[in-house]
Amino acid sequence: MSNVFIKRIYEPYDEMDGCRILVDRLWPRGISKDAAKLSFWFKEVAPSNELRKSFCHVPELFEEFRTKYLVELRTDNEKGDLVKKILELAEEDRVTLLYGAKEPIYNHAQVLMEELRHKRQEAGS
Repeated sequence: MSNVFIKRIYEPYDEMDGCRILVDRLWPRGISKDAAKLSFWFKEVAPSNELRKSFCHVPELFEEFRTKYLVELRTDNEKGDLVKKILELAEEDRVTLLYGAKEPIYNHAQVLMEELRHKRQEAGS
């Protein structure tokens, strides 16, 4: 996925970010809407509240969380439509997926990126 990147929303804005999409269900603390410089807020693509709360960013629970979130992304029509929209946007411009979690590896944005790669491979790109 050469045109999609992941970045913590607390990192400084960069013009090279391209289309900035917040993929968290909740607005990140301490970030103003102006400072966020968002193109979109796709909160519906984030994990369900139940799944988010059960994971609670505990690395030992990540594999179970990952599996369940991939199921959500593949079976929830609204989430699936937003995955397609991200891929469409990435065909036109650089896309940066923004998340608020402190953990850079064990977070839902990584799983979303995995699903984007999967969908792109399925499409034959």
